[in-house]
Amino acid sequence: MYKSIKKQIRLKRLKRKLQKEQVFFNVESLVFLDRNVLIVDEIIPEFNKDSGSRRLKEIISILLQNNIGVFLLADYKHHRYNSEYIESYKKMGVTVYYPAIHKGELFTIKDFIKKIASQLDFAWLHRPHIFHKYHSIVVNANPKVKLIYDMVDFHSVRLQREYELSKNELHRVESEKYLELEVNNSKLADVTIAISETDKLFLLEHYNKPEQIKVISNIHQHLTKPLDFKSFENRSDLLFIGSFRHKPNQDAIRFLHDEIMPIVWKEIPGLKVNIIGSYATDFVKALNTETFNIIGFVDDVKEYFNNSRLFIAPLRYGAGIKGKIGQSLEYSLPLVTTSIGAEGFDFMDKEEVMIANTAEEIADKIINLYTDKKLWEFTSDTCESILEPFSYNKTEKQILEVLSNV
Repeated sequence: MYKSIKKQIRLKRLKRKLQKEQVFFNVESLVFLDRNVLIVDEIIPEFNKDSGSRRLKEIISILLQNNIGVFLLADYKHHRYNSEYIESYKKMGVTVYYPAIHKGELFTIKDFIKKIASQLDFAWLHRPHIFHKYHSIVVNANPKVKLIYDMVDFHSVRLQREYELSKNELHRVESEKYLELEVNNSKLADVTIAISETDKLFLLEHYNKPEQIKVISNIHQHLTKPLDFKSFENRSDLLFIGSFRHKPNQDAIRFLHDEIMPIVWKEIPGLKVNIIGSYATDFVKALNTETFNIIGFVDDVKEYFNNSRLFIAPLRYGAGIKGKIGQSLEYSLPLVTTSIGAEGFDFMDKEEVMIANTAEEIADKIINLYTDKKLWEFTSDTCESILEPFSYNKTEKQILEVLSNV
């Protein structure tokens, strides 16, 4: 009761604020195409801050280029609905929901969905809790809409792996809850999108409907080596990148700092590690030293990829496919990661060079790749072939097949 009253007070305050600022939503100007899709995620995708957002922006771009109208909203609370990224998507041609006034009243998320529902062909709902919350809202507004459940990653698997590492019973219980939710979502959806073949296989163990589970992964385009591509000798430092809103990245940095780098520093004293990532926690910030450089968010990271000698991603748990791995391969930057970090990629005969799991093994591979010029050059030259399955054209074909057959 108290929460409901508090919510109403906040909405009234927001309404007064928007009326004062004259923020209106011009419903009459909405443009619909022959096919239209509603996309819902927990945030407006921050495409330069995390892999999932980058993937979603690429999906949106493919939809628009194929003359499919895109309507985007985020699961923010109305009074906190704010994003610097809204204008970027508007410029792309996306209709983005934002709280505003329409006909003297607050135009809410539910109002937005009801207004566009009759013209929708698909609702592409990202993450378990988002699908659970929004699928009935969409279906009630238009029962003919095809529901697409995008797992983003298999949350239950990630949490189970976290439990295996931490032995914290809360993680095991949460994993079981998510498994039930994710399987139930798949049953309710017309099609489920897994981000990797590995995640698809995990889901098939609990929901054996292979015809209803499709894979749409990250999109990566290998960058042709420029004439001034920096050589082994002209590079230095290790590089890590990842949003610290994602707990596996926090754990990876702890593992790197506490267990891996002390071994590496014995062999290569003073070797510098550059850590790039938004939403750094106090714990991560406290690790900052001259040789363990916590940089924070960087809008354009290409200079770091072009000047670093080695990329590292010592992920001990997680699921799905890791955008940071693909990003390193885009720049032909050799890397060292774990079996979990490498999931979804085919490293072929390079696994022995780039994949390890214990602190000692990871440190050994870092030292080898960092100091062996021929090995480094050989590994750099193989990055393009590893990325071939993630091309824009292949992903575009997969998306259009899903929409045609759902």
